[in-house]
Amino acid sequence: MSIEINNESGVGVDEERLVALSTHVLAEMGINPLAELSLVVVDEDVMAELHEKWMGEPGPTDVLAFPMDELRPGGARGESEGPADPALLGDVVLCPQVAARQAEEAGHSAQDEIELLCTHGILHLLGYDHAEPEEHKEMFGLQARLLEAWREVRSSR
Repeated sequence: MSIEINNESGVGVDEERLVALSTHVLAEMGINPLAELSLVVVDEDVMAELHEKWMGEPGPTDVLAFPMDELRPGGARGESEGPADPALLGDVVLCPQVAARQAEEAGHSAQDEIELLCTHGILHLLGYDHAEPEEHKEMFGLQARLLEAWREVRSSR
């Protein structure tokens, strides 16, 4: 996997760990190892601008996903056999300040929240959504399984 990370937030994040997590999630989802992903970490002002411009909603949000190629795990949309073709998946934009507040409310670490949001953003790039109850159940169930597997991998090191 080619995973580029650009931290423009002024906040320290564990970039190496985010790349490792992203590699894990993409591998678990059967994405071609030649696929490319961009992670961008921004401050609240930049996130608020992006949120307003692309989602029409005021204020900063935690994560935004900007897909480039239309992919589904295991292949292009509509295909069910074979690995996905190499592709530029898109950008996952994270805001650590919003993540830190959410982590406090949820009672877990900011790192755990950033990892959850990164996984969530990658799933959006892969075509998952949570607008409908069934979609929500599928996406959040998959997200939980991926994070659980990630934590098992991390704890065995």
